[in-house]
Amino acid sequence: MTGKLIKVVFRLLSMLSLGNAQRLGRLLGSIAWKLNGRSVETTRKNLRACYPELREDEIETMGRQSLRETGATALELPIMWEWPVEKCLGLIREIEGEELLSDYTAGKQGLLLLAPHLGNWELTGLFFASRYKMAALYSPPNQPGLENYIKTVRSRSGSELVATDRRGIMRLFAILREGGVVGILPDQTPRREGGEFAPFFGIPAITMTLASKLVHKTGAVPLITYAHRLPDGRGFKIVIRKAEAGMTSKDMTESLAALNQSVEKCIAEAPEQYQWEYKRFRRTAPGHTPVY
Repeated sequence: MTGKLIKVVFRLLSMLSLGNAQRLGRLLGSIAWKLNGRSVETTRKNLRACYPELREDEIETMGRQSLRETGATALELPIMWEWPVEKCLGLIREIEGEELLSDYTAGKQGLLLLAPHLGNWELTGLFFASRYKMAALYSPPNQPGLENYIKTVRSRSGSELVATDRRGIMRLFAILREGGVVGILPDQTPRREGGEFAPFFGIPAITMTLASKLVHKTGAVPLITYAHRLPDGRGFKIVIRKAEAGMTSKDMTESLAALNQSVEKCIAEAPEQYQWEYKRFRRTAPGHTPVY
C-alpha cells in the first residue's frame, strides 16, 4: 500500500466514531486470532513466558483479548491522526495521577515521560504535548512517502520530533537540561549497542539504556504514563505514575531493572491492552532458553 493510499484510507476511517472504530478493530483482531498467524503465536509465547502460572485456556483468553485490543488501537490511529487535536483531547474522561505534574515547573527540572505500548500511546503524546513544549523520539517509517504525513500529524500539537540518531539523542539531553519535556517508548528493543539485559517479568530482555542515561545526566524526573481505554467506546483515562525509585540509581543494572518493573506495574493494571504480539525477547541472554 503506497503512502498516498494509506492517507486516503486513514481519512476515510477517521469518519468513524470512536466506538465504531474500536468495534471494527476488535472484529479484525478476532479474525486475526482465528487465522492463527505469526502475531498470534508470538502473543501466546510472550504470555506463557510472562505468566507461567496461567492455565492454557487462560492464556488463550488473554491472548485473544489482547489481539482484539491491538485491533482497537490500530483503528483508533486514523482518529488520532486526522481528528482536530481538541476533539481527540475531548475523548479523555479522567486523569489519574495528575497531582504528580504539579511539582513540575518548566525550565527548572526536566520531565521524562515513559509511555509503553499500552492502551493508546498516540493520545498520551497529544495530551502532554497540549500542556508542555515536548519532544519525542521519532523513527522514519518503512513505507516511502509516509514520513511527511506522520511528521505533520504528530507535530500538529506542537510536539518536536527528534530523530533516533546521535544528533537527535544529543537534542534530548539538551531539552531536559533546559527543563523541557521528553517522551520515550521504554519497551522497544534497542540496537545492541543501546541496551543491556535486565529482567522483564523475570526474563532477561534487552532494555534501552537511553532513558536511564537521560535521567542520570540531566536530573530529569521520570514518570510512566499511558491512556487506558475505557469500555463501550466511552473514551480514555490518562494514567500517570511515578517510575520505580531505583531508576534514578547510577548503577545501570539497578536502573534498568526499575525501568522494566515500572512498565510491568502499568501492564498489570490493563494486561489485555498491552501489545503482546511484539517480540520483546527477540534477543536471548547467554545461558537462557529462547522464548521464540
